[in-house]
Amino acid sequence: MTDEKLYELVCNVSKEIFGKDFLHRAFFNKRLRSTGGRYMLRTHDIEVNPLVFEKHGIEELVGVIKHELCHYHLHIEGKGYKHRDADFRELLKRTNSPRFCSTLIERNKQVRAAKYTYQCVKCSLLYNRKIRLNTKKFRCGKCLGELFLIPLEKLK
Repeated sequence: MTDEKLYELVCNVSKEIFGKDFLHRAFFNKRLRSTGGRYMLRTHDIEVNPLVFEKHGIEELVGVIKHELCHYHLHIEGKGYKHRDADFRELLKRTNSPRFCSTLIERNKQVRAAKYTYQCVKCSLLYNRKIRLNTKKFRCGKCLGELFLIPLEKLK
């Protein structure tokens, strides 16, 4: 979808759902990462993340546009346009606009295995640690026995 098609869609949604004209610019912004779109207070422009359309389709795109148009029309009218304002929440409900966008980026969940495993000499309790310990300084928390480092080869 091009910026021109997006602008036409924004104008149509504004006219059909809000009954008001959209008089400013609407365009895609590839630099948006975690947000679906944003309304610019100074210029009154609407920027939309292209991933919304690519990942979730036209319904999600229309939802983001309706959400940003709620900000737009309320700000132009001098009413509460922020997420916490009652005017904004009421207009969201009236226009059936989403409060949040669907997830656009997958968070990389890194599973970090313990790099160092220590064992108590007395009670054989194992301690998994990410950071290397000074075995002369630290003792077992259960029996105060001495700790020693188990080599990685023995664990596998």
